[in-house]
Amino acid sequence: MQTYLAILRGINVSGNRTIKMDALRQMFADMGFSGIKSYIQSGNVIFQSGNSDDTTLEKMISTEIFAQFGFEVPVIVISLKEMKTILDNNPYLSDKTKDISHLHITFLAAKPLQTLVDKLNADESLTDKFKVGERAIYLYCPNGYSKTKITNGLIENRLKIVATTRNWKTCNEMLAMAMQTADD
Repeated sequence: MQTYLAILRGINVSGNRTIKMDALRQMFADMGFSGIKSYIQSGNVIFQSGNSDDTTLEKMISTEIFAQFGFEVPVIVISLKEMKTILDNNPYLSDKTKDISHLHITFLAAKPLQTLVDKLNADESLTDKFKVGERAIYLYCPNGYSKTKITNGLIENRLKIVATTRNWKTCNEMLAMAMQTADD
């Protein structure tokens, strides 16, 4: 069994697309997953599965959410190993002048095309710092994420990939929970 993190986009925001975490955990259990834990109400689920294909897991979970709750929710599934690599590779951690409370990670459903990344990197109107990795964009938003132009919508539009963002604290909490699940 491998440990995974499912990161759902756009649930429980401003009373829209509401899913209670106990109902979501039950749905994961009914799908045959084990070691299920959720973190905060924004759709972060740690689980274990014998299926090792992220894309298949994403489709299964998204399809089941639609069947049970009646609306579509983009789902990004990341293995524990990949999550650890993503967090370890944050280029802003080595810069001690950066306040880690302004760090965010935008998770990508797939590796973006380099030509699209090059266009995004060339956009001088995007004043917050960002670096595009394999399946993540590292953000540094000193004025807060709520004020950045580098939103999920912009990233999805420019890179043609499903994206969802979490703050640095949430990412680290999810990693710790996933590591504990893997050790259980």
